[in-house]
Amino acid sequence: MNSLISPEYAALNKQLHHERADFGATAGKNAQFVIYYARKYGLKSVLDYGCGKGTLKVACATQAPDLNICEYDPAIEGKETMPAGKSDFLVALDVMEHIEPDHLRAVLRHIQGAGAKAVMLVIDLKPASKTLPDGRNAHLIVQPGKWWLNKLRKHFQVLHSEEGNGTLLYLGRPLPSRDAA
Repeated sequence: MNSLISPEYAALNKQLHHERADFGATAGKNAQFVIYYARKYGLKSVLDYGCGKGTLKVACATQAPDLNICEYDPAIEGKETMPAGKSDFLVALDVMEHIEPDHLRAVLRHIQGAGAKAVMLVIDLKPASKTLPDGRNAHLIVQPGKWWLNKLRKHFQVLHSEEGNGTLLYLGRPLPSRDAA
């Protein structure tokens, strides 16, 4: 499947974003990690992939105004198109577990081919406290860190990974594009 998100699931996410101020509003809590790794690897521009309400951009504007933050989220009006140009650092914070399972490969390939020098993924490994309007848990993929690492290694060279408190932090460099599974 080449699609990144089904129209039905995009509509459910748009509805949840509209109904809940706290949905898609947690990325800002990871700003210090994004800033740290951007500076460590000399990365100047960041693509917040699955940006939600844009809290990472707001946090970085005050903490690291030198970082250029672009945003993409297929469920947010005005942010549903990938920004033109390439960013050095693609971050997906609390995004991957929300992907429809049959779209995960397409999303990983999309991230891999986005042209970033490095990626940072923060993935929740446990069910969400929120439910979708159709009653499903908001985390559609709940898998252990080892499962995620096996998926990610097909698309990225690991730079750093650590697991704790039900979360996986993963930093990697995109591998050359190929038909990854």
